[in-house]
Amino acid sequence: MSGYEEPLVEADRLAAEFERADPPTLLDVRWRLTGLPGRDDYTAGHLPGAVFVDLDTALCGPPGAAGRHPLPDPAALQAVLRAAGVRAGHPVVVYDGGDSPAAARAWWTLRWAGHRPVRLLHGGFPAWVAAGLPVTTEVPTPVPGDVTVRPGELPVLDPGAAAALAAAGPGVLLDVRASARYRGEAEPVDPVAGHVPGAVNVPAGEYVGPDGRFPAPAALRARFAAAGADDDAPVGAYCGSGVTAAQAVLALHLAGRPDAALYVGSWSNWVADPSRPVSTGG
Repeated sequence: MSGYEEPLVEADRLAAEFERADPPTLLDVRWRLTGLPGRDDYTAGHLPGAVFVDLDTALCGPPGAAGRHPLPDPAALQAVLRAAGVRAGHPVVVYDGGDSPAAARAWWTLRWAGHRPVRLLHGGFPAWVAAGLPVTTEVPTPVPGDVTVRPGELPVLDPGAAAALAAAGPGVLLDVRASARYRGEAEPVDPVAGHVPGAVNVPAGEYVGPDGRFPAPAALRARFAAAGADDDAPVGAYCGSGVTAAQAVLALHLAGRPDAALYVGSWSNWVADPSRPVSTGG
């Protein structure tokens, strides 16, 4: 990977790109599963020129049987991205509060929508602040963009494809939730505990740090290979609702697996149909 095919950008390099006549478009996608909304963080301070885009309402469809964070309607997504100033072929950088799942889902969504030049600020907003770089409360008024959403540029799994991937045979479906949720010992969000039969548990903390920074590609390749995702086996990932799993797909891209598929509906979609089997235990 080189240039804008590299999914990550460090704070100092991004700051240097701001010196250009036409810098990247910045999207602030700070988000929490519970607690204060990310917009409050944006209002308190953000990168200069960044536009806030809400993960729940702008980058995902309405919650329901398809999951808590299903795919967005392409036309609605296109309107959101254009309003945020996203232009066809022009680089975009997304960032969140530092742990990286929300920014990873934004990165994945733009890539799925056909916009290739998109990167994630490595370490998010905290990395920017730690580097002593400027923060503002000024809300920009972006010039409307002209991006065209072309969905389907990254692979996705539906429940049938996820089940097939998890079944015996080549390929592996990674469940990246905490081990207690995978084993069915605890389920703080969804109505049923357990996992997709045959899925392999690789908790997010095993491939990304708490600061949202990823290990070197060789370390990522080794961890995923230990879970059965070697160079020849098809691989997909799921979590509770397709946010943390997008972070796993990003990690797999860094490990050299751009073919990794996201089960967008994830566990929240799987358990919406009571006829689908559920496994518990290790």
